[in-house]
Amino acid sequence: MNALDLELATTGKRVRIQALSKQYGAQTAVNRVSIDIPAGAFCTILGASGSGKTTLLKMVAGYERPSDGRIEIGGRDVASTPVADRNIGMVFQNYALFPHMTVAANLAFPLEMRRLPRPAIKAKVAAMLELIGLADLGARLPRQLSGGQQQRVALGRALIFQPDILLMDEPLGALDKNMRQAMQREIGAIHRRVGVTVLYVTHDQDEAMSMADMVVVMDQGQVAQVGSPLDIYNAPNTDFVATFLGDCNLIEIDRNGSEPTLMMAGGIRLPATALASRDTQLVGIRPERLLVSGERPECDIAMAGTVTEAHFNGADHDLVVEVRGKPLRARLANFGKAPPAVGSMTYLGCGYTDLIALDVTDIMSGKAKEQES
Repeated sequence: MNALDLELATTGKRVRIQALSKQYGAQTAVNRVSIDIPAGAFCTILGASGSGKTTLLKMVAGYERPSDGRIEIGGRDVASTPVADRNIGMVFQNYALFPHMTVAANLAFPLEMRRLPRPAIKAKVAAMLELIGLADLGARLPRQLSGGQQQRVALGRALIFQPDILLMDEPLGALDKNMRQAMQREIGAIHRRVGVTVLYVTHDQDEAMSMADMVVVMDQGQVAQVGSPLDIYNAPNTDFVATFLGDCNLIEIDRNGSEPTLMMAGGIRLPATALASRDTQLVGIRPERLLVSGERPECDIAMAGTVTEAHFNGADHDLVVEVRGKPLRARLANFGKAPPAVGSMTYLGCGYTDLIALDVTDIMSGKAKEQES
């Protein structure tokens, strides 16, 4: 570890949230949420608007007081501890920089509030300017910086006093796509260098997948699933998680006959061993797991259908293929060849192992029906 990293390195603390709830009158915004975040982890809290993710973050920060439950940071319950006594760094979407202060002064401010000696402040500010890639811009005012540069200053100010945890609330929402992707990489690199525990709130699935080593999916104030991005994407436990984190075709299982069948016109029979559980009522198939072929493929499941939509997004061709009256989304990698034309017949294929057994939530009356409309 070099001198710069030693100057700014912190010991990230474990965060344990236990049966945490928040009520506003008769409305429950967060309902008995429990999460265990290891020290030094990058945890993304992912959910749609109104899922309770920002309320959860505000309770961890101390801006909202829980109605019930515990928040432990490094083994200490801070549910009733004032914000100033939690040693938490916070980064907002709107940067929240002091407009009349230079970049260096903005970075120095939290250290001055903690009454660090002036030589120590100077050394830490210089190290932080280097870390966030603004070593030559310390004398500038925030208005003289780009949006991405201002967000780096906000990140640096939240890290410079070596907090136990860093909270980030939709920090990249105001940036354009290219800058947002660049900042995602920079935030990840900085996290690996300083070692702080990060709780990052977003509604952007791509951010959650690309940045975190732990994802918490929230729905209607509750935790829907916790795991690594890879585990949640490949093995979602409900139809909500499957369709919220990426695209997923949902197909109901008919168990009225001697063998389970995919509920499509005429049905597609499945051996009982193809399903993870005898109780499975719904399966998902990711679009990219469907093989698109002009000839009948040698797969466990092969289906003929008609292409009804084709969209080019640069890296892939997104297709909608109507199979036995049901539209299925398929994704064909762009190898420089044109995809099947709208109106043409094509085959879709997949293996039994490509089927994801899912628990059913209320969205089967919403999203699943939208796919069929």
